[in-house]
Amino acid sequence: MTEPFEQAVQRHGATVLRVCRAVLGPGPDADDAWQETFLAALRQWPDLAPETNLEAWLVRVAGRKAIDVLRARGRGAVPMETLPERPAADGLPGTGADGLWSVVASLPDRQRLAVAYHYLGGLPHAETAALIGGSVEAVRRASSDGVRALRRILEEDERTPDHTASALTIGPIGPR
Repeated sequence: MTEPFEQAVQRHGATVLRVCRAVLGPGPDADDAWQETFLAALRQWPDLAPETNLEAWLVRVAGRKAIDVLRARGRGAVPMETLPERPAADGLPGTGADGLWSVVASLPDRQRLAVAYHYLGGLPHAETAALIGGSVEAVRRASSDGVRALRRILEEDERTPDHTASALTIGPIGPR
C-alpha cells in the first residue's frame, strides 16, 4: 500500500469506529475492537495490494475484531456476589456424577462421540470428523444435537422431584 498508514487511520477511523459500535455498542469494547482493527491493519499494511478497497477491507477487519470481542465476552466468567453451594465433582465416572454419564451414554453413537471428542476432549470439529468419519458439518450438527438432547434430558430431570442431583453437578454442557 502506497498511502501512509496515518492518513488511512484519519480517513477511515470514524467509519471503523461506527462499525465497532454498531456491533458492540458504545463503550470500551468498541474502542478496543477499533484499536485491534488498526493494529491488524498495520501488520498487513506493507503486503496490501495498491488496488485494495481500503475502506471495505478495514470494515471487514473491524467486523471480525468485533466478533472476536463478542466471543471473548461469552467465554468470560460471570461475577457473582456469592457462589452457589454445590458439591465438588470433576465429572469422572464413579465420582458422584454417574447420572450424567448414563445420560451421555444414552445418546446415539454419533452424537455421543461428537460430544465426547469435541466438548469433553476439546478437539476441533475437523479432527472429530476424521476420528468418527463424516464431514465437518455432519459432526458439528451431531454435537449440537447431542448437547441439545443432554440439556433437554437434564432439564426434565431437574423438574422431577426424585431427580439425582449428581447428574447436575457438572453444569451446562458446551456453550449456550
